[in-house]
Amino acid sequence: MASFGLKVIRRALSGIAAVSPYAAGRVAFRLFATTPARRPRTAKEKALFARSQGWMRQAQRVELSFAGGTAVAHRFAARDHAASAGRVLVVHGWGSRAAYLAALTERLVAAGHEVVALDLPGHGASRGRTLTLPMAVRAIDAAWQRFGGFDYFCGHSFGGASLACAASGLVPSVPAHRPRRLVTIGSPSEMSWLFKDLGRLLRLGPPAQAALEGHVEHIAGAPLSVFDAARGAGRLDAPILVIHAEEDKEAPALHARRYAASGANVTLEWANGLGHRRIVSAEPVIARIVDFLAEDRRRIAA
Repeated sequence: MASFGLKVIRRALSGIAAVSPYAAGRVAFRLFATTPARRPRTAKEKALFARSQGWMRQAQRVELSFAGGTAVAHRFAARDHAASAGRVLVVHGWGSRAAYLAALTERLVAAGHEVVALDLPGHGASRGRTLTLPMAVRAIDAAWQRFGGFDYFCGHSFGGASLACAASGLVPSVPAHRPRRLVTIGSPSEMSWLFKDLGRLLRLGPPAQAALEGHVEHIAGAPLSVFDAARGAGRLDAPILVIHAEEDKEAPALHARRYAASGANVTLEWANGLGHRRIVSAEPVIARIVDFLAEDRRRIAA
């Protein structure tokens, strides 16, 4: 059953669309791009945030600037600089923050990696209240330039899709940045699905839906069909590990299957029972990611 707030939004958009479908499409986009409140909401989030604070204080905090916004990166130095296992960029999902991925970043550092955990615009320590895919990719580009590139990418949900798009060079005017290996966790595979799903949620009529998608394409500078992270991933000359739960309600399993079908370089592994959020902190998932990145070093040493 829809919440009272959603019902109010639907009713308001319906009224706006009756006068101007174009205006309704723009309002729908603004609702989509506005980031949620940063304070932990549930008891689980509060506990997770509290546990992460000691670890996050060990990071060097770096502010990144790019066209259209700023972001904050948290850099954790490798423990053994002489034998670094490679530099990893870790990116959280929508409504999350770098601190919520502390279990993952801590294990990566323990395995010898230098880790940069990014707070996307409008999330965590970063300023702003707006985030779009092009903004996320520009933030990734800024991190790449600031830290001298990354050997590996690892992202959850929206963060994983953003990293796949960044690696494939799907955002106009932003160069492709290709890591040696890429990991996505519970990530959507293409953006047109996202906005069609938004339209269904808000019950937009065809004219308002067309206006929404047209506005997105105007901002992105390319048709929505271009932002197909799975298709781009299949063209990369790099191993990709896709971890997903079949019961994921926020990023349905069809996205994982699209990634898997895109190329022989993609390995799909199910983490059933972990849903969309618990998956990123689950010990078996983290252990598999650490091992997947270590496979690269074993291949080089062989």
